[in-house]
Amino acid sequence: MTPHRILLVDDHRDVSRLLHSALDSLEHELYVIEAPSGEEALLETSRHKIDLLVADYRLPGMTGLELMGKVAARNPDAKVILITGLKDKKARQAILDAGAFAFFEKPVSLTDFLDAVERALDLKRTILPSEDDEDESEHHKTMAGLLSNFRQNMDAQVIFLASDRGRILVRAGALADSSLEVSLLSALMAIYGAGQKVSRFIHQETPSSYHIFQGGDQDVLLFPVNAAHALIVAGDRIAERKKILELIDAMMILKSEVEHVLTQMGVAQPIFEEETDYEEGEELLEDQIVDEIVTAELEDLFKQKKKIKPDEAESFWEDAVDNQIALPLDANKLSYEQAQQLGLTPEDKV
Repeated sequence: MTPHRILLVDDHRDVSRLLHSALDSLEHELYVIEAPSGEEALLETSRHKIDLLVADYRLPGMTGLELMGKVAARNPDAKVILITGLKDKKARQAILDAGAFAFFEKPVSLTDFLDAVERALDLKRTILPSEDDEDESEHHKTMAGLLSNFRQNMDAQVIFLASDRGRILVRAGALADSSLEVSLLSALMAIYGAGQKVSRFIHQETPSSYHIFQGGDQDVLLFPVNAAHALIVAGDRIAERKKILELIDAMMILKSEVEHVLTQMGVAQPIFEEETDYEEGEELLEDQIVDEIVTAELEDLFKQKKKIKPDEAESFWEDAVDNQIALPLDANKLSYEQAQQLGLTPEDKV
């Protein structure tokens, strides 16, 4: 099989090297070419057919959008990924309108970038495996149908069923900006994990919570199914005030149906137990043992005590004074007694 040809175009050499190294880490056979400008990139496309163009939005001589148009004229089937340091929404929209497969803002998330490359070239996804890589069992088709119907009924862009390890098990639809899928999922599953801990702290019998992110490019809702699965829904204004209650009610129904299908699939439901801090318990036990040992030793010492007569106590201190070893004197220093004899102590002054 002929390796896919990827053309990297960026006038910053360090960026090209970073992306090139990231591409080399993939298991797929790829042929990566670097070009520092749009003109050199066009020269390369005139020599060889390319499968994927990865270019900076701002290039010396011509913009990434202009380069994209010229490359499309020569390689109509080539996919394009653009990278930009601009935060302007108009520029981002212009990139999407031009037909770019994906775009990334600097600094680039390499995980998202590599996942986008695999999707653009229709390669087996090793960064974030999709449900297409799983066996198409009847139960899987049923789950996919449930999510697909929900997405259509609620006018959502996408809905995922994800595991607690951040893997998408089933999906329906796609994010408006698919290049953010890996990072978004990672952040949401971190929130999911924190929510599970809160549920344990407040002794919920089953995890029951939801997280809503309203506004921005799209609304996102995270809805735990159980202690190992969560539903993620995203769409345009689906969490508006007039829609949110209907959405949550629909999610509750979907949650029950998803749990039922998981049970039919033989997926064991995790036992939701109260979290115990064993380390603290071990430390506390150790402290108790030490205290008991010290107490026992003191008791033994007190049992061995004997009464001392007053004259024996006086004799002890007299012997201690007589046997005291005199410390060597420093010729440059006076003892308190010497200073008192010379009238240098504070009480001797008038």
